[in-house]
Amino acid sequence: MTKKLHEKLLVIQFQNKEVEVSLDNRVKDKVVGSFKIHDRDTGSPEVQIALLTERIKDITNHLRTHRKDIHSRRGLLLLVSKRRKLLKYLSRKGEERYSTLIKKLGLRA
Repeated sequence: MTKKLHEKLLVIQFQNKEVEVSLDNRVKDKVVGSFKIHDRDTGSPEVQIALLTERIKDITNHLRTHRKDIHSRRGLLLLVSKRRKLLKYLSRKGEERYSTLIKKLGLRA
């Protein structure tokens, strides 16, 4: 198979795929790297909230073009609810960590 034909096949495959719902591993690594507390941190509230925020942004962009996608809208509401609960937990756990995260993510005015 020639290289040009192979490239065209890849383009066709990617054009048929509308939107990726899950985050790419590179994006996850970048988010985890910027919000982790220690070297092996992947489950702290800060990291979880940052990952949820990225997924919420992706789904929001998807819904701008696909307005009638009710299933994705429901998933978005579930993610927002989960993030709100984690933010509430973090605000009780440590006010300074909460305010730092809010400023870093730009969530509230």
